[in-house]
Amino acid sequence: MCAKPLVRVAPWLYGGPVSASVESQADGSAVKHAEQAYLDEAYRHLVWMGERTSAAAEDAAERAKADWNAAVAHGRLMDRLASISDDRRPLCFGRIDEEDGAPRQGRSSWYIGRRHVEDPSGAPVVVDWRAPVAIPFYRATYLDPLGLALRRRFILDGRTITDLLDERFDDPDAGAMAAAAGLPDPLLAELGRARSGPMRDIVATIAAEQDRIIRSPLEIPLIVQGGPGTGKTAVALHRAAYLLYEHRDYLSRQGVLVLGPNRRFLAYIAEVLPSLGELTVVQTTLAGLIPSAAIRGHDSRAVARLKGDARMAEVLARAAVDGVGPPSQPVAANTRWGTVHLAPGELQALIGAALESGGAAGLRRSRFRRAVIRRVTLELSERRGPALVGAEEVAADLRRDAPFQKALDRGWPNKSAAALVRSLLGRGPILARAAGGILEPGEIRLMARPPARSAAEEPWTEADIALIDEADSILGSSARRYGHVVIDEAQDLSPMAWRMVARRSADGRSLTVLGDLAQATEPGALRRWEDVISALGHPEGAAVAALSVGYRVPRPIMEFANRLLPSIAPDLSPTDSVRPWGDPPVLISVGAAAGLHQEVVARTRALAADHQSVAVVAAAERAGPLRDEFPSGPGQIVSIIEPVEAKGLEFDAVVVVEPADIFGLPGGPGLLYIALTRAVQEMLVVHHAELPAPLR
Repeated sequence: MCAKPLVRVAPWLYGGPVSASVESQADGSAVKHAEQAYLDEAYRHLVWMGERTSAAAEDAAERAKADWNAAVAHGRLMDRLASISDDRRPLCFGRIDEEDGAPRQGRSSWYIGRRHVEDPSGAPVVVDWRAPVAIPFYRATYLDPLGLALRRRFILDGRTITDLLDERFDDPDAGAMAAAAGLPDPLLAELGRARSGPMRDIVATIAAEQDRIIRSPLEIPLIVQGGPGTGKTAVALHRAAYLLYEHRDYLSRQGVLVLGPNRRFLAYIAEVLPSLGELTVVQTTLAGLIPSAAIRGHDSRAVARLKGDARMAEVLARAAVDGVGPPSQPVAANTRWGTVHLAPGELQALIGAALESGGAAGLRRSRFRRAVIRRVTLELSERRGPALVGAEEVAADLRRDAPFQKALDRGWPNKSAAALVRSLLGRGPILARAAGGILEPGEIRLMARPPARSAAEEPWTEADIALIDEADSILGSSARRYGHVVIDEAQDLSPMAWRMVARRSADGRSLTVLGDLAQATEPGALRRWEDVISALGHPEGAAVAALSVGYRVPRPIMEFANRLLPSIAPDLSPTDSVRPWGDPPVLISVGAAAGLHQEVVARTRALAADHQSVAVVAAAERAGPLRDEFPSGPGQIVSIIEPVEAKGLEFDAVVVVEPADIFGLPGGPGLLYIALTRAVQEMLVVHHAELPAPLR
């Protein structure tokens, strides 16, 4: 018979070892009481840390009036104070006991939590989940315990420990005994939680395969392929938090950028990083990087695919120097030492040399203008003597010579990125010259559009954003670069969009890309991660990792959605869910087409009475009338969304309306796959038309 599994509570807090057996209810209660006392003490230390930080911030605020360094210190202290503040999320969610023989810092027990907490002597009370000592908490198994004797998980209700789950790595039977005693696994408890409001962090329940990705080195360009419910988004955000912890000095200067597919998605994830104590990460969309270009238009799929084609980079490079040439008449350069007349032939030679010098068009334009100044200075020096003519004074005189400046601008105009793209798309001759020999004649005709009456009214589209950013780079402007870039739901990016992403990385390598090729629905999206690596410029060390286990979507629902995989991503392995329980989708066939709307409304209202979040996913023509039936806005249980809006979101219950409509849309099989993988508890499929063939 196996010995009773003993649980040793950290002696360095309580003054001596405390042992208990999960077989003994009385002893188990004693252990839980001891751990609750420890947790209560940790909260008291957190309050003390906040008071100390607040006092330091007040002192820095006083000194900041006359000391810039104190002002900087005050800002950092206020950030620290915000991260310390009690947000009612669990502070500590478990502990690990290392094997005897090699204690670190005089101890062998470590409590793992959301943030670091220390006592007045500086000794750690709770260790930040990102610290190296916490790795075994997430990765230890009975086959490889990573030096642990015990892993204890807390099951919490607010600040109160309701249960403990112990894993004795020297006694494999202990885990089974704990389960038999009715102790729920914290991960399973989390998976069963209702979905309401914004996404929450998973810091207490990170799985081993997720943890390995989260802790990957900063300098590795990492692409993560993961099916629905595998935790891609959670991994992305926790990786950002981990890197900020591991490389605080560097990333506090360079910054971290998190890119999402749309504003709804960003609102959904907005609270995760602040809950982990990270308040300075920039979270936006690709369009949000170019706020001056308001999106008012929409491209056909053919035009969007063409605008996203990598060939557009060369087209824009040509357009940037289209029409550059000398004026037909000599140009007078007036200075305090006299006037120099520059013949068209001389200017043509200077323009030609600048064009051939390479680099961004804006830099070549600057080289041309500097060459003109040198040419004028040289002639004046020959007339008056080099000792009498100063190059800086000549340059200053020419800057004040308005007719001269206008003549140079006519020869080589100074364009903005938006003006360059606007002229390319809206002026046929420019497009024909720039794209000739690069695009086919039919493609050139397809992309041309009538120009708006003014730049402010230009009907920019999603696909135009990457063109404007490319034009900005061609003209010599430098985009804000970040120490690390995370991009989620990345499977829909075009080659031109990938160029835009790569420009945001300070070294072109520090990237985390997350997506699911099975959910790619946009025109021009790359269908292999190897092609994405190529579009990023083949950064050194680029690697592709996979998340293979689904944690959110119940297995019966996942298996139903996986029927679509052979038609949308035959090379991908189906995602397998760790949640074998649950009901398969309920298929509701409506006999009369006119009754479909009312059936959906009735079923949705019934679900809203039982769940905290319900989504109705329908094609646009059906989503509009359904929105009239349900109020929208924060706090509402029911959301009416189109399939493309559902990317990355989760709901307790989902009603998928008329799958045949969604399947028939451009990119429809992928959109239907997205719609069918949003439910974490219950899914209904309401239809009148026959289901698409893969689902029958």
